[in-house]
Amino acid sequence: MNQTKKLVYTALFTALCCVGTMVIQIPTPATHGYIHLGDAFVILSGVILGKKYGSLAAGIGSAFADIFSGYAYYAPTTFIVKFMVALCAAVLYKALTSHGVKELIAMIPCGLADILFVVAGYFLHSYITEGIGPALLSVPSNAIQGCSGLIVAAILLPILTAVPDIKKAKLCMNHE
Repeated sequence: MNQTKKLVYTALFTALCCVGTMVIQIPTPATHGYIHLGDAFVILSGVILGKKYGSLAAGIGSAFADIFSGYAYYAPTTFIVKFMVALCAAVLYKALTSHGVKELIAMIPCGLADILFVVAGYFLHSYITEGIGPALLSVPSNAIQGCSGLIVAAILLPILTAVPDIKKAKLCMNHE
């Protein structure tokens, strides 16, 4: 796959992460944040685009969503957390499917990595910026967000990979 197509797919998934995060936002007053469905696209970025491009798309797109939604103080943490989620999703998915694990089953550890990084990353952010109370309050909403991301990603993966160009991109970019 040529460099132009890689950049186009990276830009597409950056936009999907951003829009997926912004379209439905359920505020969580206790944490000054929100629950959203963008994690599905973060996971899918890693699975479809691979380590390098998927991680960048997830981190940048999710950080943009925070900035555009008025949560800029979360953007640096969001970039790191979502970058790591996509990176882990790419590594886990490739390792599992290359050993014969079915695609949808391989999504489960990717979603669990999402839950782990989102809960731990925003717990740490809240602990540093607001203290232990708000950090503990962030755990349930972030766990719900991670679970919803896994479910939506598992539903969307077969739909997206039914598109021939995306299926081809997934095959090419995961072998880099």
